[in-house]
Amino acid sequence: MSEEKKTLNFLEQIIEEDLANGMPKQNLRFRFPPEPNGYLHIGHTKAIGISFGLGLKYNAPVNLRFDDTNPAKEEQEYVDAIKNDISWLGYTWANECYSSDYFQEMYDWAVLLIKDGKAYVDSQTSEEMRIQKGTPTEPGANSPFRSRSVDENLSLFQGMKDGKFKEGEHVLRAKIDMSSPNMLMRDPLMYRILHKAHHRTGNQWCIYPMYDWAHGESDYIEQISHSLCSLEFKPHRELYDWFKENVYAYSSEKYPLTPKQREFSRLNLSYTIMSKRKLLKLVDENIVSGWDDPRMPTISGLRRRGYTPTAIRKFIETVGVAKRDNVIDVSLLEFCIREDLNKIAPRVMAVLDPVKLIITNYPEGKEGWLEAENNQEDENAGFRKVPFSKELYIERDDFKEVANSKYFRLAIGKEVRLKNAYIIKGESVVKDVNGNITEIHCTYDADSLSGTGTEASLRKVKGTLHWVSIKHAIKAEVREYDRLFMDESPDSHQEKDFMEFINPDSLKVIDAYVEPSLSEAKVGDRFQFQRLGYFNVDDDSNEKLLIFNKTVGLRDTWTKQEESIQTSNKSASKDGQNQVKNNQNQPQRKPLDIIQQLGKKYTNLPEAKQLKAKAEIQELAENVSYEELEPLFSTAAKKVGTRIATMITLGVLLKNGLKINAEIEAFIQKGLDDTDALLVAEASAI
Repeated sequence: MSEEKKTLNFLEQIIEEDLANGMPKQNLRFRFPPEPNGYLHIGHTKAIGISFGLGLKYNAPVNLRFDDTNPAKEEQEYVDAIKNDISWLGYTWANECYSSDYFQEMYDWAVLLIKDGKAYVDSQTSEEMRIQKGTPTEPGANSPFRSRSVDENLSLFQGMKDGKFKEGEHVLRAKIDMSSPNMLMRDPLMYRILHKAHHRTGNQWCIYPMYDWAHGESDYIEQISHSLCSLEFKPHRELYDWFKENVYAYSSEKYPLTPKQREFSRLNLSYTIMSKRKLLKLVDENIVSGWDDPRMPTISGLRRRGYTPTAIRKFIETVGVAKRDNVIDVSLLEFCIREDLNKIAPRVMAVLDPVKLIITNYPEGKEGWLEAENNQEDENAGFRKVPFSKELYIERDDFKEVANSKYFRLAIGKEVRLKNAYIIKGESVVKDVNGNITEIHCTYDADSLSGTGTEASLRKVKGTLHWVSIKHAIKAEVREYDRLFMDESPDSHQEKDFMEFINPDSLKVIDAYVEPSLSEAKVGDRFQFQRLGYFNVDDDSNEKLLIFNKTVGLRDTWTKQEESIQTSNKSASKDGQNQVKNNQNQPQRKPLDIIQQLGKKYTNLPEAKQLKAKAEIQELAENVSYEELEPLFSTAAKKVGTRIATMITLGVLLKNGLKINAEIEAFIQKGLDDTDALLVAEASAI
């Protein structure tokens, strides 16, 4: 049993503890609560997987609830898209719910809070309220309307509901504590006036609850046992509990169970943005064709690009559940789809950059139908027939007029095998007036047909090329996609707009030729174009034109490019550092020694000097190895400054490619659990 518990993630551990402490298993209930103000993206799949995964594990219901409290941004289109995406991922919800279903009940509770002196109507401007709220280090000031009488508050709130006031004229605020160290507890807004039609309730309401009020009370009404959300909502937990506890006094008999909010790390993906507002900007400014553009990180975009539910769920499973935010390399997602498609995608031949190849000794007018294996990874996939003729298309990159000994594709005087067909030998070329090759002439060995078992067919040649018969080929459009952003974290630059990092070459449209078996391909069908990558049939395809999207290549070439660049940069950096060192005559202190010294006094420094020290530590960390740093993981708890400096250094090493191991994970977790705010902040930032 103890070994089994070790495999539980921390959310499962919380649930197991609750069950062990007496919570009836039948009380377990989870939910996934999207706001219908955009399409779901890959970041949401983690929350979806966690909630529905727990539902499956504990055989507990999972609600799909739309937190539809802002009619200015929400639409039925988004509701429908969200439902479609979750179903496509393979999950089934117990109840379809809406926060708007509870508007009346939440309003009634708000009235009771006013009567109990726990809420009031504020008539200030938003700017005045912002100034009064104070800062994290300075308490706020009470609103001049905080002392309004219960009767006046009730009258004004009723007037807000009846539509007697303009937008922004009044708001309802909870009366909590304007000096609370948690800014969210400084009399938060509960209701604002919006004279906008709601996609479900129409014009029935002109006041709408704020998220913190509606979200928690919706959980309570639905009797959700564990309200699971991402880390950015951790500061909201105190407010969540305040609303919950105060409403419980009014409805404990009807709703006996109080939800427990717990937070997990959100999913951040490199070369990607997760903000629905920013994704909408890409759509509105026609950077992409829509929410389902295959370059978008939306579930609908990934689906259209050719991703499978299996691959996405595997990705989420691999990422796991953690308490701290981190950035997952997009190459992991690409690895998951590559692994899945390798098992299920039929192999076909397509030529994306064609050049004509003529087999001069192949009989005129003859055509053969050769047998080709559909998928060597699937023994039940069977075989298909592909046509062969005198004139073929091959990839232009698969031929060089003159090649060295390391070139294993077709060249003058060299032999290669045509996939599923014959061995050919390059003989000559035909060029146009500009010197471009228009035809490649070759000869074939008629006895070398693959699979015949002849001596010639068993001859070993180093290169194998894909091809299509010109006479039988189908013309198709291929859309090759690259990453939409050229920067690893496009929205992390305070001084730059994320739009500056748009990749201008993220889409290339190619006229290609594919084998005739694809004439019956349907929208959504997935294939491996041999030697090229994985592709699927796009939604825009029709009877007249097949359109394929490139899902992913056969290999992770992007990571290799990055590694090459990083190696080059590090080499240049080291050269520069060595040059500096060689010009110095005094003995050099080890970077880690200086880091430790900076750490010793770190907590006693004013904020400005702390920032300077941190920058110095980060610079020094570039020349620290993990082997040097690891012993500092056991630094005594009282030496907080040294532990902070160690955490900062570790962050640099991880950013530079260091892989997380058990010791690193334990050190980070220890930092997260510490009482020192600076150490917690540095651990959270990794």
